[in-house]
Amino acid sequence: MSIPIRIAHSPDSDDAFMFYALTQGILDTSGLAIEHVLADIETLNRAARAGTYEISALSFHGYAHLADRYLLMPSGASFGDGYGPVVVARAATRREELAGRRVAVPGDWTTAALVFRLWQPEAETVVVPFDRIFESVESGVVDAGVVIHEGQLTFGDRGLAASVDLGAWWHEETGGPLPLGGNGIRRDLAPALRRRLCRLLTASIEYALDHRDEALAFAIRYARDLEQDPVRSDRFVGMYVNEWTRGYGEAGRRAVQDLLDRAHAAGILQRRVLAEFESAE
Repeated sequence: MSIPIRIAHSPDSDDAFMFYALTQGILDTSGLAIEHVLADIETLNRAARAGTYEISALSFHGYAHLADRYLLMPSGASFGDGYGPVVVARAATRREELAGRRVAVPGDWTTAALVFRLWQPEAETVVVPFDRIFESVESGVVDAGVVIHEGQLTFGDRGLAASVDLGAWWHEETGGPLPLGGNGIRRDLAPALRRRLCRLLTASIEYALDHRDEALAFAIRYARDLEQDPVRSDRFVGMYVNEWTRGYGEAGRRAVQDLLDRAHAAGILQRRVLAEFESAE
């Protein structure tokens, strides 16, 4: 009898790209019944509180609240290497001007919300689904919004202005990449199964990077505003599926811990959390 494995990730093209081979029957998953689940990252963060999925994309901010239930898989992370979520407004707005203003974030447990609070702790954050942040800014319901996914490339098409690229700001502050999200695997799975699933995820990422056009043709259907723009869709996938995704390395793992430690020092996390990784060996 096959073991049911639910793999949950965001409905965006970079996640679809990295999970392509694993969820589309290209890899040998004998003995496993793989189910592909799509939900926005804040929904996944919240579902992980109950351990709903065996494997789930998690924001690193979300992971900080879930480390007792999930381990981080050793591959599949998204890092912003000098770029990341963008704070946008109807007109260019400086950091000090956002103090006390309403700013839309795509979820309390998203890394985007965490890094925004590190950048401007005096703003009032309002949770808005990630795909409605543009309209909330445009309508004046909020004064600014933190955009993730493809919105990082398309905000200018809507006449909005960037106040800051939080990934660029983070690089200036720390000298390193901004860890945005990774994949968690439930701790209560058998160790041998956890390791096998980690190997499969790494193999899926390697396959996509080695068969880029094939995987991108699949992933572009999740590109939302970029489905008719293959050049920018390819650019977006390349931003978040790259060498950092193949494996964290020591620098990547340090960056995750630095993020968690800075959040604790700022009082956003009530306790210090140590990032723990499963091994594929």
